[in-house]
Amino acid sequence: MTSEHLDVLIVGAGLSGIGAGVHLQQRRPGTTYAILEARDTIGGTWDLFRYPGIRSDSDMHTLGYDFRPWTDAKAIADGPSILRYVQDTAREHGIDRRIRFGHKVVSASWSTPDARWDVEAERTDTGERVRFTCGFLYLCSGYYRYDEGYTPEFPGRKRFAGTVVHPQHWPEDLDYAGKKVIVIGSGATAMTLVPALAKGGAAHVTMLQRSPTYVVSLPAKDPVANGLKRVLPARTAYGIVRWKNVGMQTANFQFARRRPAAMKRLLKFGVKMRLPKGYDVDTHFTPTYNPWDQRLCLVPDADLFKAIRRETASVVTDRIATFTERGIALESGRELEADIIVTATGLNLLAFGGVQLTVDGEPIDVPTRMTYKGMMLEGVPNLAFAIGYTNASWTLKCDLTSAYLCRMLDHLDAHGYAWLRPENSDPDVTEEPMLDFTAGYVLRALDQFPQQGSKAPWKMRMSYAHDVVALKRGAVDDGAVVFGGTRSGAGTPAERVSV
Repeated sequence: MTSEHLDVLIVGAGLSGIGAGVHLQQRRPGTTYAILEARDTIGGTWDLFRYPGIRSDSDMHTLGYDFRPWTDAKAIADGPSILRYVQDTAREHGIDRRIRFGHKVVSASWSTPDARWDVEAERTDTGERVRFTCGFLYLCSGYYRYDEGYTPEFPGRKRFAGTVVHPQHWPEDLDYAGKKVIVIGSGATAMTLVPALAKGGAAHVTMLQRSPTYVVSLPAKDPVANGLKRVLPARTAYGIVRWKNVGMQTANFQFARRRPAAMKRLLKFGVKMRLPKGYDVDTHFTPTYNPWDQRLCLVPDADLFKAIRRETASVVTDRIATFTERGIALESGRELEADIIVTATGLNLLAFGGVQLTVDGEPIDVPTRMTYKGMMLEGVPNLAFAIGYTNASWTLKCDLTSAYLCRMLDHLDAHGYAWLRPENSDPDVTEEPMLDFTAGYVLRALDQFPQQGSKAPWKMRMSYAHDVVALKRGAVDDGAVVFGGTRSGAGTPAERVSV
């Protein structure tokens, strides 16, 4: 196999991968890079998911890139609009010409003497294996499996005479008009599907949940953002609204953590005001856990509650006993009839796109490593990964990570080093789970992911303001990084540990 060498190799052409390309081009012109994408198109999540009503659960002034203002009137945007935004960004910056589609990365091996990664990818059209080498590897592949969603084993599933579908694999020709639909689940996907299917002509839609989720309703259009756009330049208005929304998200999260009982009352009151008088909010919209132990579900313009008020949708909180020929029998003895059952039961996570990592011939056991600044792995040179916040928009952190990657490359250039490697020498740092989140899809996969440390720089802060300081202003040479190699990459490098 012949190989092509690049300064930086990016894995994934979704929201974070396209953003990474722009950051590299703007901050380090002349840096050679390519993007390897396993699928045949740009967009990642926003191209993969095509179920009715697909939309963001974050506002686009924070989910959008820091370098490209979101100009649409709707802040809570639909999936096709977000996909166009990503595609337009790629086209306008020429990122689309750097993408190698149909290239699924399967392994990456680091050689310290050569100061480079040897990356092997499989062509999805021919099965051919191809090689790339790079000085720095940047994984922007998200953290869930694109080829399958999560569906538990439901008793009697094969007995059901109707159609069963998972939102991750929504059939283009599925006709639900005039049909009775059950949506199993209580997360963001279920709460998006239910009002969309009801509005789209389903006879009735039932959201069947084992336990409730916290729900908050916000206007799809941000009046402050749209007002500022009329009187200020787009970039200025975007920056102001971005920080306004970051501040509101942070205040909301901190209030929930410090006064969970008060937050519960506020959320319950908000739901109660939007539902019919006497509706059983305690059963259907009051979880047993505290707010932000799992992500809050955003309902734009109260669309879910409007569907319930119109009686085109309903919520049932119960446990499934078995599927039947006509629908689902519940443990309470009740049977729900359906023509279509949608299993909005979650995602399967996949650390780093399933890429097998090796350093100097030794396989990297990812769950035994700590994360450094929420973007690198302990003991692994010249490797970064993009992962967003659990309590705020994904792109906020990814923009900072891409900018910090450029700072690291600048530092290596300025000092003549070929690589840097995070190393923990602090005996007081203890390991903690990387994702402090109790959502089922997270708990099922925690053992696949790295750990985080108990304090900086090994702690994954879920705070954009803190990360702005640490990643935009903090020193690259911070005492937790080993630098080595030479610009030529020849010979065995002499290591220098920052102190």
